[in-house]
Amino acid sequence: MTADRNDPAKDGRTAMRRAAIAVGVFVLLTLALFWLAPDSLYSWIKALHVIAVIAWMAGMLYLPRLFVYHAESAVGSERSETFKVMERRLLRGIINPSMTLAWALGLWLAWRGFGFQGGWLHVKLAAVLALSACHGYLSAAVRKFAEDRNEKPARHWRIVNEIPTLLMIVIVIMVIVKPF
Repeated sequence: MTADRNDPAKDGRTAMRRAAIAVGVFVLLTLALFWLAPDSLYSWIKALHVIAVIAWMAGMLYLPRLFVYHAESAVGSERSETFKVMERRLLRGIINPSMTLAWALGLWLAWRGFGFQGGWLHVKLAAVLALSACHGYLSAAVRKFAEDRNEKPARHWRIVNEIPTLLMIVIVIMVIVKPF
C-alpha cells in the first residue's frame, strides 16, 4: 500500500467528493425530469423523495449507534479517532445531503399534491420538524465527540437511538393511512 491509501484526510476528501458527485447527479436527473417528462414528474419526485428519506433515516439510525460505541471508547484512543472519522463522514456525506433533498422534494410534493392541506400532512410535517431537530442534536454531538467533549454515557445514546424510529413510525402512518 502507498502512503496515500493510509491518509485518512485524503480518504475523507475522496468520500466527500464522491458524495458531492452523487448529489449532483441526483439534482441533474431531477432537473432533467422537469424538462423531459413533465406529465410523470410528480411520481418521479415522489420516488426521489422516498430515496432521500431512506438515506436520511439510515444515517439517523446508525449515527446514535456509533455514539454508543464511541462513548465507551477511551478519549484519544485509536478506536475513538476512528469513530470521529466515521461520524463526520456519515453526517456530511449522507445525512446532511439526504435531509436537504428530502425536505426540498417533500415540500414540493406537499405544495403540488396537497396544497399544504390536510391534518395528516400537518402531523407529518410536525414529525419531520422533530426529526430535523433530532438531526441538529446529533450534528452537535458529532462536534462534541470530535472535540472530545462528549459528556453523555452510552445509555443516553441508546435511548436517543430510538427517537428517529418513533418519528418514522408516525410519519409513515400519516403518509400511508392519512387518518385525518
